[in-house]
Amino acid sequence: SFFCRMDGRNETKVMYFILLGFPTTGELQLLLFSALLLAYLLTVLENFLIILIIRNNHSLQKPMYFFLGNLSFLEIWYVSVIEPKMIVDVLSHDKRISFQGCMAQLHFFVTFVCTEYVLLAVMAYDRFVAICKPLRYPLIMSHKLCAQLLAACWMCGLTTSSIKLSFIASLSFCDVDRINHYFCDISPLLNISCSDSSLAELVDFTLALLVIMLPLCTVVASYICILFTVLKIPSSQGRQKAFSTCSSHLTVVILFYSTTLFTYAHPKLMYTYRANKVVSVLYTVVVPLLNPLIYCLRNKEVRVAMRKTFTCRR
Repeated sequence: SFFCRMDGRNETKVMYFILLGFPTTGELQLLLFSALLLAYLLTVLENFLIILIIRNNHSLQKPMYFFLGNLSFLEIWYVSVIEPKMIVDVLSHDKRISFQGCMAQLHFFVTFVCTEYVLLAVMAYDRFVAICKPLRYPLIMSHKLCAQLLAACWMCGLTTSSIKLSFIASLSFCDVDRINHYFCDISPLLNISCSDSSLAELVDFTLALLVIMLPLCTVVASYICILFTVLKIPSSQGRQKAFSTCSSHLTVVILFYSTTLFTYAHPKLMYTYRANKVVSVLYTVVVPLLNPLIYCLRNKEVRVAMRKTFTCRR
């Protein structure tokens, strides 16, 4: 069903969208398919191993690793919302996704991304308490508080996603049903809407700033306090040990926040298809693949626990 708008364009009830993805030649399709499939399988395997290692080692039953295990759990679902469809579309001629499927993908993706923003800020706060208030750390970071902080992360992600989706789903889409992206994201959908999307854009931009900037301020404030505390430690060995507990988390924060900040913390008018698609690959494929490696290679406790786990199993 459709009706005519004042500008003469047909306004329809869109049944599906076509994800344009990345234009590739026949020779590159198989290579891209293989690379994406390998990256997805490795990401899931790496994060699953981290969860397994944390659960099976009593030495890692600490708030820091409780949050790390939940980050790994989150990232398994985070990549699973995007990458399987992306991988299939590389070789498929039918790149359609239903309207309901598109909205579902958008809802889960925004939920996981927003949850990860807040979770990384919570992990920074955990490091702040551990280094700046070490004597009170067990009392402050109790099991109850850790569970409450984790629940708050998920509530923030679900609430933000629900608000954004309610505005996006209410938009009208006319003759154009092609999304110049490899998954259903907010900016590409705003760009093909034929109704007034100014309110949806304002809500999206405002929530993006809040969900990114507030956790980012928490991270920055935590690490400023950590830096001042570490500089007061008299021995270089003590300073190095303190920094080593934060280095992996700080590296992950820089990678995740920098790529997503580029994509989401700007208005629709500044949106550029090519740049955003390339940066999107970084935070949907590359960063989730690197995160477990960063935590394993830069964290001595995780490395020791990993050796114990595999030694015992053998």
